Amino acid sequence: MLDKGQNVAPTAPKPRQVIALLIMRRNAVVQTTELIDELWEDGPPVSALTTLQTYVYKLRKILMRHGGKELLHTRPGGYVLEIPNSSIDLHRVEHAVSEGQTSLESGNPARARAVLTEALSTWRAPALVDVDQGGLLSSYATRLEEFRSRTLELRIEADLQLGNHRELVSELKSLVLTHPLHEHLHASLMIALHRSGRRHEALETFRLLRRNMIEDLGLEPGQELRQLHQALLADAPIGPPLEAQQAVPLTPPSGATQHAAEKDPGDSPGDGARHAVAAPPRSPCQAPERTPEPATPAAPTCGPAEGTGTPPLTVPAELPADIADFTGRATIIEEIGAHLTPAEPHGTASRVAVIAGMPGVGKTALAVHLAHRLRHRFQDGQLHVQLDGSSAVPRDIREVLHEILRSLGVQDALIPESLEERSKLLRSTTASQRLLLVLDDASSSADVRPLLPGGAECAVILTSRRRLHGLAGAQHVDLEVLECPQGLDLLASLIGRQRLEKEPEAADRLVALGGALPLALRCIGGRLAAMPGLPLTRVADQLARSRDFLAELRLGDLDVKAGFDSAYDRLTRSEQAVFRLLSMLPADAFTADAAARLLGWELPMVERVLNRFVNSYLIRIVRYDHHDAHFAYPPLAWKYARSRLDATLAPHLRGGPGEQRGQPAERGGHGRPAPVDSPAHQGSEHVAVF
Repeated sequence: MLDKGQNVAPTAPKPRQVIALLIMRRNAVVQTTELIDELWEDGPPVSALTTLQTYVYKLRKILMRHGGKELLHTRPGGYVLEIPNSSIDLHRVEHAVSEGQTSLESGNPARARAVLTEALSTWRAPALVDVDQGGLLSSYATRLEEFRSRTLELRIEADLQLGNHRELVSELKSLVLTHPLHEHLHASLMIALHRSGRRHEALETFRLLRRNMIEDLGLEPGQELRQLHQALLADAPIGPPLEAQQAVPLTPPSGATQHAAEKDPGDSPGDGARHAVAAPPRSPCQAPERTPEPATPAAPTCGPAEGTGTPPLTVPAELPADIADFTGRATIIEEIGAHLTPAEPHGTASRVAVIAGMPGVGKTALAVHLAHRLRHRFQDGQLHVQLDGSSAVPRDIREVLHEILRSLGVQDALIPESLEERSKLLRSTTASQRLLLVLDDASSSADVRPLLPGGAECAVILTSRRRLHGLAGAQHVDLEVLECPQGLDLLASLIGRQRLEKEPEAADRLVALGGALPLALRCIGGRLAAMPGLPLTRVADQLARSRDFLAELRLGDLDVKAGFDSAYDRLTRSEQAVFRLLSMLPADAFTADAAARLLGWELPMVERVLNRFVNSYLIRIVRYDHHDAHFAYPPLAWKYARSRLDATLAPHLRGGPGEQRGQPAERGGHGRPAPVDSPAHQGSEHVAVF
């Protein structure tokens, strides 16, 4: 009840019920017994009639204060609210819907859409949501919701006739999620998907509806929907009653070409109104012909090439190019592939695989290669998103969601602002899709969760330089460096097998010097490939003698040291100091107790830092002995830590006996540091760092 925009309805629940029922039955007598039954379903009190009269008295006072003295009347056996229909929102909406339906049936979907959209805007919440409902009001509320649903169906039909099929897909997908057994909405979604070039999704929509109906109702879809399904399978025309075959009104762009004017000579130049263009009867699944787009259209679902009439690609295929000489990892590929694409799908969650490991170990290469091998199983698209989680400035997850939704065909205007709402829209959009998503370089599980799709037949491949705990049901793969034979195979793919076999011992040395790290071996192999006559033995000797070994492992944008720099920069200052100092311990293995003695820290504090390093793949656990973990650096991680330690110590050792500026500390066997026992030496490091 509104008077000049002010809500004047009573606030008490039962008077609200009375006025609501009188409005719904306006201009007709509502029996006193009906009102009592509505107010007290479980049995009226002895004073029910007197209490009802009190409610009516209070309502009359409210109406009289706002100029409605002669509206509420007492009649034999009941009451009547006499108000003109024009004063009721519902009457105006009913009139608008009737006009919209007439426009739709007469071949004017543009007018129908405008009228129906305005009618739907009247609904701000479910009908009678703020009124307690007994039996009568519940029936009216149900009728109103059905009326709203029918109005929405008519507006969707108008959009389909106007050719707005791509714009409808996201809305219809959300609607079928909330109405999983609604056949007409599923039929509209199937038509919209088919017109958007996504016939496989349309068929999948029918499959999901049929499964839900059989499981929940024990029924098959109706004849009309089955006919639509068969027509999509055969790519055959589809007739009424699924969708009326109508002429399609179009809006010619400003400055339309002469060719467009010749096609529709009745249009006057520069006329911006919509015009009905005669079109031959066509299948409702066939996209209507459209005039050329304006020179500066709104952002399309998936943008076509600028200046072309090519329709946008609706199925994204965004994987980076595969690596032609990808080597090894056969067992891992088989295991992850079986997890992401099981022979017998089960469960309702998307499948997730996490590939984690140290910098340069080949996580991205494996993820991309694996995605290419599996892409035929994900017909709705394959996306690759770079998260930059290991960089100084990781990407904003909100913007990542925007990018993913755009790739999936959601227009900018339909993408909400908040992270939570964008994540919900992603799950809704992918609920019935077969989508493969590669999320490269994730920083944490918290950043990943909003990006996970909603479909049970979707799959996600994650890469990270950290162990991502807390992703339920995910398959975790700790990617190690290559075995020596695989490392040799990688070198052979870069420089040729024949050259490798001429110097087998030198080839083994190169793999060992590179720590069997794929990125390091690519740098070494790339340099050798650029110098075909250079002996492998000479290169191995040069690397072994190099005072700045990691600087040698750089080729173009391939840079081993840069990866370690990134991981090192993400540590706190005290963690960086510990990372450097631990390189002074025995090379083959050390315990947390030994690290605590070196640092002068309490054991629990040291164990926490070591766990952080293990989770970041900067240090690994090599074995357990009497429940004590033994730690060691991967070979190249040790070289990096030692180079950082030497750089820190250099100013304090400058000018000392036998030392030169920049000269590495004395090394023990296998190029590793000998144990440092000198308190003065240890003290200098503590002074420099802490």
